[in-house]
Parts: sequence; C-alpha cells; structure tokens
Amino acid sequence: MTKKKFGFVSMMLASTLALTACGGADSDSSSGEEGSEETYVLQAGHSLPDDHPYHLGFLEMAEAVEERTDGQVKIEVFANSEIGAERELTEGMGLGTVDLVVSSTAPVTNFVPELGVLDVPFLFQDRESAVEILEGDIGDELFTKMEENGIIGLSWGENGYRHITNAVRPIETPEDLKGLKIRTQENEIHLAAFEALGAQPTPMAWTEAITALQQGVVDAQENPAIVADQFSLYDANQKYMSLTGHVYSVAIYMMSQQTYDELPEELRDIVVEEGQKAGARERDLIVEMEKESLQNLKDNGMEIIEDIDTAPFQEAVQPVYETIEHQDLLNEILDAQ
Repeated sequence: MTKKKFGFVSMMLASTLALTACGGADSDSSSGEEGSEETYVLQAGHSLPDDHPYHLGFLEMAEAVEERTDGQVKIEVFANSEIGAERELTEGMGLGTVDLVVSSTAPVTNFVPELGVLDVPFLFQDRESAVEILEGDIGDELFTKMEENGIIGLSWGENGYRHITNAVRPIETPEDLKGLKIRTQENEIHLAAFEALGAQPTPMAWTEAITALQQGVVDAQENPAIVADQFSLYDANQKYMSLTGHVYSVAIYMMSQQTYDELPEELRDIVVEEGQKAGARERDLIVEMEKESLQNLKDNGMEIIEDIDTAPFQEAVQPVYETIEHQDLLNEILDAQ
C-alpha cells in the first residue's frame, strides 16, 4: 500500500502531519484490492479549552463523520492552540497544511478582509438577527470570498457576546475606559473601537494574554463570559466584568480547500454535510453555557455589572463605522435588520 501524506505543518516547530491517508485493514494489499480502502485522519484545531462549545461541536461532527464513513474518515480535535493559534490555523488552511478549524472571525479578516465587517461593534440588533443574516445570502457571499482564499466555510457558529473585564474599576460608561490598557484581538476594527472609547488597546494572541493580565502588563481584556470562566480570569486580577455586549462574536467552522480536494468525493461530501450542522449545535451550547459561566464568575468573586446603558458606547464608536472598507456590505447588513 502506498501511503499518501498531506497536512498540518507547525508554524513554530517544523512539520507535523495533519491529514494522512494510509492503508486500510489489510495494509499488505495493493490499493486496488478489495479490503484496502484508505483511511483519512483529519486534524481539527481551535484556541479554546476542550470543554468549550467549539470543541464539543467538533467532537459531535467527528463522531458522525466516522460513523457515516464506516471509519474511513477520522477527525482528531486539538484544543488550546495545541497545533496553532487562530491566525496560524487560518493561514495553514489557505496553505493546505491544516484540515479543519473553528475560529472567531477577527483573526480570519487578515486573509478575508470582508469578514472584518462582522467585527463592527453593535452591528447586530440581537442574536436572532445575526443568525438569520449569516445563514442567508449575505453569509453565502462571505463564504464565497473565503473560497477565493483556499478556505471552505462549513457553518456559522459563535463565541457569544464580548464583554469587558478589568482589574481597576467597574466599567459603566465610556469614560470609565479612559487610560485602561486592554488586550484585544489582532484586529484593526477592535483596535479602532477601543481607541475611540478612550482605552489603550494592546493586540496580542490569547496564548500571551493570560500572562499579561497576571503580570499587570494590561489591565483589561474583552471576551465572552464563557472564555472568562473557562480561563479563570478571576485568578488573573480581573475583578470586574461589564456586560457591554459590544460585539456578537461570530465564529466559523472551516475546511481547507486542499483537504477537500484530496478526499474522495463521497467522503468529502459527508465531511461537509456534518460540518454544515456543527455551527447550529455549537450556538445552542453557547446559549446554554453562557448563563452557567456568569454564575460561576460571580461565585468566584468577580463583580458583574449588568445594567449597562450601551447608547453612549454606540455613539462613541460611531466614527469607526465610517472607516470600514466594505461600506456596501456594512450597509447591507444594517438594512437587513
């Protein structure tokens, strides 16, 4: 049996294979003989813990794919940036060195700029509007743009609403943010928004952020409640969480175009079909776990500021809307609500 190998190359540590096609049950058989079907092992990566809905969505997908392909396709899921942080994973898909990824859209905008519109603060009226828009024509258009960069969008997930935590004081108005050093994602729109709010945004990968918070290099960060809970930010000097909900954090389950092309048609169709179901499952888990995380943060001593008047925040970031490159897409989303 000839072994074909293609897949993950670590951005930091040389090559680790992600997708391996190897001999079936009878490895001594030639590839044309009965009983010698090749088995494909796909590596799926993300940046969050293995009890986060990102991971659980992938596990459900992996189980369904393995069952439907009679074991011909197996998906190994790696959490906590084990095979790369979000930007590295996204770059790997475009190069054909990573098979499957779920990520928030912010790092993906470095490769598909149109997705940056989804990171505009206070873009969606509510979760229902966001899902309807993303699963409609606008979402399809964005998936087409991704394909031009070697990435297949499988389904839209989410990472919940982003809120602000900090070590200094409760945040109730934009004025409370003035002078605070806040870790943000490596995303120009997020940087511009927090500059407009008077903070001092500091972009860095999440793998570096925990240490920066613990050491006081930055005062604050912004993330969904689930992330704050799962990474125990109350142990990283984060005393306050303000439920600003400033960004509905859209996520995407994605597949490398090269991986898609390498799989036999009947197998790749199954992978795509199950990937198309992953986003909705993951969103349901997010909604369920969000309430539990907020309670857990409270139980561990974090003060939750719930009654936030977001109007002043929206007004403060309004100039950012005028800087968005893809104005037509922005207006299309705003008009659809």
